[in-house]
Amino acid sequence: MDSSGQVEGTVRRLAAQVYRALHGNGLQAEPVVELACLMEELGLSGPAVREILERRPVDLSPSDVDRLGRGLLELMDFEHGFDLEPGLWETLESAVEAVERDLRSSGIEGALRITMPDWDDHGCARVEFRGACGSPPIWPSTGRDAEVALAEVADAAQDVVMDVVWTVWPTCPDHRLGLHAALVEGAAVWRCAGAGTHTAATIGDLPRPRRPHR
Repeated sequence: MDSSGQVEGTVRRLAAQVYRALHGNGLQAEPVVELACLMEELGLSGPAVREILERRPVDLSPSDVDRLGRGLLELMDFEHGFDLEPGLWETLESAVEAVERDLRSSGIEGALRITMPDWDDHGCARVEFRGACGSPPIWPSTGRDAEVALAEVADAAQDVVMDVVWTVWPTCPDHRLGLHAALVEGAAVWRCAGAGTHTAATIGDLPRPRRPHR
C-alpha cells in the first residue's frame, strides 16, 4: 500500500474511533486533532479542520471536541459500517423477511437474504437470491428507518429476483402489471400504475394473484 493509501486507511480508522466515542463514553481531543491533520494532508479541509488546527488542544472544551468531531465526520461524509451499529443490520434482516413473504405469495421458490459479498469492499449490503447478489447497494444508514429500509430492500430484491427468474415480479393482483416499491405517507408499499396509480399492498402483505375468470 502506498503512503496515500495508508493515510486514507488511518483516516477511516480514526473516523470510526471518533464516531464510537461520540455515541459512547465521551470523545477526547487527541483523535480529533489527529484526524483533522490527516484530512488537511489529504486536501479535505473545511471550517472544522481549520478551527482545530488554529487552536491549542488544551483550549478545546468537551463541547468543542464533540462539535468539531461531528463537523469532521460531516465534512468527510462519513458512512459508518454495520459493525458500529449492529441494529441497522437487524433492521435490514427484518425487511428481507417481510419481502420474502411477498415472494412466497407469488409462488416463486427461493430464499432471500441480506449479505455483504466479498467482492464489494464499500461496506454496503445487498440482497441475495438463489446465490445471486447483484442487487443495488443498501447503505448502513438505510437501517435507521424501518419503512425506508423495507422500501429499499424490496426494490433491491425485485431487481435481483427478476434477473434470476426472467419474469416480472411482483405484479398487481388486479391488473397483472408490475409493481414498484415506494414510500407513501411514511409507509413502504407496492404501487401499481394500472387504472390510475394506486397502492396494491403494503410490502410484506402482498396477496396471492387472483385467478382470471373463465
